Amino acid sequence: MNSLVNNLWRSYQETEFFFTQALSPHLSFAIITAHNPKGILLSSSQNRLLDKKLQSEIAYLARPYRALMGGSADLCYMEKSWAIAVDRKTGIELGVKFNQNAIYYVEADKLMLIPCLFQKQAISLGSFSKKVTLVSELPELNE
Repeated sequence: MNSLVNNLWRSYQETEFFFTQALSPHLSFAIITAHNPKGILLSSSQNRLLDKKLQSEIAYLARPYRALMGGSADLCYMEKSWAIAVDRKTGIELGVKFNQNAIYYVEADKLMLIPCLFQKQAISLGSFSKKVTLVSELPELNE
């Protein structure tokens, strides 16, 4: 099990982010998904249902947000995610509520990987903008 956790943690560190519009480098926000809780692959319909629940939670917070895709640079693996203008504590609480192993947090263009369910230390992943690709449309999920 520890090997699985370490492999997932390593893959989270390599995630790329796909947005349809640039975000200000001065913003602070959490990046959260509801897909595949606890790292368990679910069906596309299960993931869509969880995503709708997360979207409702985000709307309730009444904070600015944007849809994005997070995944591998080669687009072989992606999850729909949300950039939400919340503080780090609120981001972690949402991650825990949706059974996510970790979330990302961006502050002044610095990207952090923050554990929610994993017993790991938060780590800096460097410049957020270097991990962002702007696209005209979000890529389709390979389901």
